[in-house]
Amino acid sequence: MRAVVWQGKERGDVVEVPVPRLRAPTDAIVQVTSSAICGSDLHLSGVLAPFMHAGDIVGHEAIGIVTDVGEAVTHIGPGDRVVIPFQIACGYCRACLSGAHTQCEPTQVPEYRAGSAIFGYSSLYGRVPGAQAEYVRVPHADFGPIKVPDDGEPDERYLFLSDVLPTAWQAVQYAEVPAGGTVLILGLGPIGQMASRIARFRGARRVVGADYVPERLAMAQRHGVETIDIRAVNDVADAVVDVTGDTGPDSVIDADGMEAHGSLAAAATQTIARLSDGPRRPHREHHHIGPVGRVVRGDPRRSPRGTVLLAPDYGDADESAPLLTMFDNQLTIRMGQADVHRWVGDLLPLVTDPADPLGVLDLRTHRLPLDQAHRAYDLVRTKTEGCVKVVFDPAT
Repeated sequence: MRAVVWQGKERGDVVEVPVPRLRAPTDAIVQVTSSAICGSDLHLSGVLAPFMHAGDIVGHEAIGIVTDVGEAVTHIGPGDRVVIPFQIACGYCRACLSGAHTQCEPTQVPEYRAGSAIFGYSSLYGRVPGAQAEYVRVPHADFGPIKVPDDGEPDERYLFLSDVLPTAWQAVQYAEVPAGGTVLILGLGPIGQMASRIARFRGARRVVGADYVPERLAMAQRHGVETIDIRAVNDVADAVVDVTGDTGPDSVIDADGMEAHGSLAAAATQTIARLSDGPRRPHREHHHIGPVGRVVRGDPRRSPRGTVLLAPDYGDADESAPLLTMFDNQLTIRMGQADVHRWVGDLLPLVTDPADPLGVLDLRTHRLPLDQAHRAYDLVRTKTEGCVKVVFDPAT
């Protein structure tokens, strides 16, 4: 079969590899009908490159048709259409039973003190062959795969249950956006797009998104998001205050993480210092403020408490933040990989709704054959040709 494999920094090739086989009673084999590139896949050529090996199959967002199951797998069978969550969780350990599937005890890699195993995401997360391929072996398939309707709807209606939708839902949940409140979303890639729609769906009065890519801004605007084009402002913090008023947003979701580069990263790094100390006020001297320092709630004279949610992958980003300012203003910081199964009950009725209330059919911008992996990754990396989300079609 064909698969996208890692061949070194900034390289990924489509090669022929053996079709996977069942290796345990809890395994399943899935013929992949669609897989997607996650922005965090770019880390495999950067901070995670030391944990990669030539020939590793990459990719952790997929949907497909079950072709074979082990004897312990009973909730799905051959012919079923399933979404494959990006994390591999057993479903029965203490962590899984508490809903913390990203901390699944049997699939962790103790050597690196990381969370649960992830498809196609380095030896740091178990070195499990990924899903940007024609077939994928699914460990712990007695729990993991999510059965979805085989109703003739395009894969994109359900595909994003694998990662994007649960990550965005958890971001909004953890950001504790109050009903009728205001949320600021920094970065309008796939996670930012869906988080903004979910926030609106769940009752936020105002959703403000900041980015510098025209197509991302336009997509967000189609879904009722107020946008800040950071190419057109001198200071992101001032622009946020101009849009939201002196109190600033109630909650902030950083949806860019280590994907941030260029003008967004440069401008947004000062946001926490500027807004934490109160709009239009001289701010304290701080050392370097990294990705964690993009986000904050407004004026300390007016109930400064707020919640900051770090949605994307930060890897080994060694960044400092103005902790004294954050402490004085009683900010709540939450972060972590999304526990996919924890949110499926909330999301599945929404993605199966013919009205498409979250707009899942308006996220994918490119659908490409697997053989165009080089081009696909370049599009994600450069954000050109209107690229927001790339989906592979392994059948072509």
